[in-house]
Amino acid sequence: MKAEISVVGREITGTKLYDAPREMVWDAWTDPKQVAIWWGPNGFTNTVHEMSVRPGGIWRLTMHGPDGIDYPNLIQYIEVVRPEKLVYDHGDDVNPKQFHVTVLFQEEGSKTRLTMRSIFPSEEEVRNLGDFALEGLGSTLERLRQFVEKK
Repeated sequence: MKAEISVVGREITGTKLYDAPREMVWDAWTDPKQVAIWWGPNGFTNTVHEMSVRPGGIWRLTMHGPDGIDYPNLIQYIEVVRPEKLVYDHGDDVNPKQFHVTVLFQEEGSKTRLTMRSIFPSEEEVRNLGDFALEGLGSTLERLRQFVEKK
């Protein structure tokens, strides 16, 4: 089942149900060794430079695109409630607050419903992202499914 992706105003939301316990999905999202394996759209690889999952902590990574271009990322954690909620600002060194993200990990029996809500400064910025961003979110959530469901 594909992720449900919606765009409303300046928000993009992705939701997906995983056939895996919440702690496993949380760990896959917050452990640098695990997240390096599945993070990003299809064809991307990652180098995690640092990851401190705590309020005020930093996650710095470089996404390596299949086109050979490197995409530096900087994530600054605002709120961390293990294993149910992450809140952070996502950007890079030039613009560290490109968008604001809330990720919820909700138990549904032995499964986990993950909801990722990204809020951008304006509707225009969301429109400028185009279909690539929506497809990227969908494939990122699918890569997470493949990762946790084969563990």
